[in-house]
Amino acid sequence: MPCFRKTLRKPVANSRRMHKRIALLTWLSLLCSGCAVVTVADAAVSVVATTVKVGATVVETAVDVTAAGVKAVVGSDDGDEKE
Repeated sequence: MPCFRKTLRKPVANSRRMHKRIALLTWLSLLCSGCAVVTVADAAVSVVATTVKVGATVVETAVDVTAAGVKAVVGSDDGDEKE
């Protein structure tokens, strides 16, 4: 009978170890997927920031060109009025 008790206790201990390993692996996998979500979100924010920066540069260039055109038109009108 004592041999039966030893074999009965071993599977319980192994079962607990197995459950601990499964829990550990589950937590690690959740943490890794969380890192992946943060990385993807960071990449998305970087893309949006770059798009906004490029858009601002295009708008700034358009404003500069428009201002130069207005100055050219207004400047030629001012020159005619002074003569």
